[in-house]
Amino acid sequence: MNTLRQKYSHKIHTLGLALLMSAAGVITPAVASETLMDVIQNEHRAPSSSRDIYRHPKETLEFFELQPDMAVVEIWPGAKGWYSEILAPYLKAEGKFYAAQFNADSSAAFFRNSRQQFIDKLNAQPELYSAVEVTTFNPPEYVDIAPEGSADQVLTFRNVHNWYMRGGGEARVLAAFQAFYRALKPGGILGVVEHRLPESRPAGDMEASGYMHTSFVVRMAEQAGFRLLAQSEVNANPADSTMHPNGVWSLPPTLRGGDEGKEDFLKIGESDRMTLKFVKPE
Repeated sequence: MNTLRQKYSHKIHTLGLALLMSAAGVITPAVASETLMDVIQNEHRAPSSSRDIYRHPKETLEFFELQPDMAVVEIWPGAKGWYSEILAPYLKAEGKFYAAQFNADSSAAFFRNSRQQFIDKLNAQPELYSAVEVTTFNPPEYVDIAPEGSADQVLTFRNVHNWYMRGGGEARVLAAFQAFYRALKPGGILGVVEHRLPESRPAGDMEASGYMHTSFVVRMAEQAGFRLLAQSEVNANPADSTMHPNGVWSLPPTLRGGDEGKEDFLKIGESDRMTLKFVKPE
């Protein structure tokens, strides 16, 4: 981890020097490249940006220590690739972006269709997404998300409950975290955002609600070899009681209950979420 921190401390120094050179009339590639906020505010994200008030992409990615020359894997971007819209353009010039998607041969039409819609999205805007490498992730069968030991970061947003609930339980979650561990370099970062179940609620409530105990996620990550570095409350939502008739999907953006209780759920906003930063030890 010290190696990575030294690397990016040097990069900050280099960027500062580049700004001084720009003021003197010398334009460098570092100055010409887009900042994280530039990408977040770019017009290509206009349809997605209404979720920013709930998902805090800038603060979240800064907490995970994202830098533009990193090799980054996003797990299960889904059809819309909400975070991919930020990560792919930000990493295109200097870094590497892997989108670990659903299995193209999945027996579930939802997974097949989501992957294809995501690929269609990439193909429709090559100026943003031509450098994206799509891999396949479906633990425990498909786990080669990037070359072993090559990634600086693996990021997963609101996915742990999917592996837990879809017939795999702890074994499938552990297989996922083990895949992340293999893909990362020593000192690499695993960033996890997940719907948060209060620790006072029974573990059985994780079975169908979409919410997970923070202690469970930490235990699975540590069992795979990770060490917890830090937790952030950037994606916390105190207004979310987590007790809803359709679990987390009662809330926006899903609003599974239709018009019943819709106004109340809109006032709550998106779910209360844990934001965890792990490291693969040196």
